[in-house]
Parts: sequence; C-alpha cells; structure tokens
Amino acid sequence: MIQFNKENFYLIREKFRLKKPWDSFVVFFLSIIITIPLFIVFHQNLVDPQWLFGLDRILLFIFVFAIVYGVIYALRTISIICLGLYILMLIYGSLFGTFNFNSVFDDYNSMIYSMNNNPFPEDIIIAKLLPFPNKNEILRAIEYKNPKVRNFAIMATTRHFKHIRGYSEYRNLIQCFAVFKEINSRWNYVNDPKNGDYIASARESLLYFSGDCDDHSILMAACVRSIGGTPRLIHTKGHIYPEILIGSKNDLENVNYLIKNVLFPEESRDKQLNYHIDEHGQIWLNLDYTAKYPGGPFLSEEILGALTLE
Repeated sequence: MIQFNKENFYLIREKFRLKKPWDSFVVFFLSIIITIPLFIVFHQNLVDPQWLFGLDRILLFIFVFAIVYGVIYALRTISIICLGLYILMLIYGSLFGTFNFNSVFDDYNSMIYSMNNNPFPEDIIIAKLLPFPNKNEILRAIEYKNPKVRNFAIMATTRHFKHIRGYSEYRNLIQCFAVFKEINSRWNYVNDPKNGDYIASARESLLYFSGDCDDHSILMAACVRSIGGTPRLIHTKGHIYPEILIGSKNDLENVNYLIKNVLFPEESRDKQLNYHIDEHGQIWLNLDYTAKYPGGPFLSEEILGALTLE
C-alpha cells in the first residue's frame, strides 16, 4: 500500500512538472517577485557600510535571490502547481468577481512602494481632550444634505480623477480626494470680523470659496460627508482643520501609493503623509487648506480636541 502511494505521488509529480527550460524560467520569475520585497526589508534594517557603487547592496540582493531561488527550485513542482491554481483564481475573478490581475498588480506596487517609501511617520494618538469650540453652530453649518453642497461635491468627482481605473475598494476615497482638490485649489483665506467668530455655512462658502479655517473645515466636511466619506474636525491652538477617515495601516499603504503615484504625484513628491491615529487605531488623513495633497503637513500639532461626524 505504501509502495502504491509513492508510485502515485511520483506519477502526479511528473504529470505536473514543467519541461526544461520552462521550469527554470517560472522558478526564476517567482524568485524575482519574492526577492524584491525581502531585499527592501533587509536593505532598510541592516547597517549600510556604504561600499563603493553600492556593492554591499548588490551582493545582498544576489544572496537573497540565491536562497529564494534554491528553496523554490527544490519545491518547484509544488510551487508551479500553486502558481497555476492562483492564475486560475485570478482568471475566474477577472470574469466573475472583483479581484483580478490588475488588483494583484496594484497590491504588489503598493507593497513595494510603501516598503521603499515609508508612509508611517511618528504615530500621534489623540483623543477628545476639551469641549469643541462652537460645536453646535459648526454642526448646523455642515449642511451635507443640502442639494447645492452635494451637487458641488458630485461636480468635483467628475472634474478630477474620473478616469482612474482599478482601486475599486478605494473609489469613495478617490472621490473625496477629488473634492479636496477642487476646494483647496479655489480657497481664499479671509479673516473673521474683529472681536467676533463668524461661522459660515457650507452653502454660504460655496458662493465665493472664501473664509477662515473653520469655514474651510465646515465646507470640506460637508462635501466629503455628502458623498459617503467620514470626516472630522481637529481643534488646535488657534486653528481648526478637517481630516478624513482612511482605515487601517494596510489601507494607508494603498492610499500612500495612490496619492504619491497616481493622484498627486507632483504635489507630494519627496514628502510624507501626515495623519493621526485615534483611540480605536483608525487612521485619519489631514485635509487642511494649507495642504497641497491629502496628508500634507500639519499647520499646528497642539491637539486640543476632535469632532467626528458619524
């Protein structure tokens, strides 16, 4: 009985084994795909001796590749079978589902980019510290159900990023970033009256796209919420600005790639994303009027309170 099973095993293995040189080609291809992210991890965490022409990193890449290649080659039959099944799943997903070849390519790009361009600066965890100033007036001014507010937000989604393909799970965020782009490209800062705090409604700010930081925050929050985004307002010493809910750190990797490579490549070149983490571990990205891209630099870091629009 044992002999029979062994014979069957060898017959199955021979049936699925690729002929030379195709087996070596597939193993080489898989090894490159796996080596690149592993190399980036080692590159970032090992001390750089700064050899001439980066020879130490070249040798490191060759070393990692040799180990990966050896392991995959030793298990090449199993590896090739798994690869074949994975490709069949992607074909099925392309025809009947949402996860397809483009999704894999986007996820791999996001992973590689995020490893090489760390989107995670120092985490700043905040909680509601003090009562939010003018809370009731601000909530009334965020007229996200007003038709004019929603129509403006919809207009922004047709003007910016409408033709971006893929990233279906981040479609709503992309549309909210379109709203950010439209508002911030038109905003004109105007002070409140002396000895007074004027709270303009979202509908009012649509007339001239002018006002101070709380007027901008109200308009941004109203428009983002009107198309399904989750905004909140941050109160600092002498300043209020809006943020948008991104999700987890895994979501931040993909959003980091989207912002810096697809949506705002010029505005965010060589810059970091700036965000806060709330008490639940959720990430919120800065949408201040001073920012040229979502996640731009904070104007002020002394957090006094947060007002979330559920």
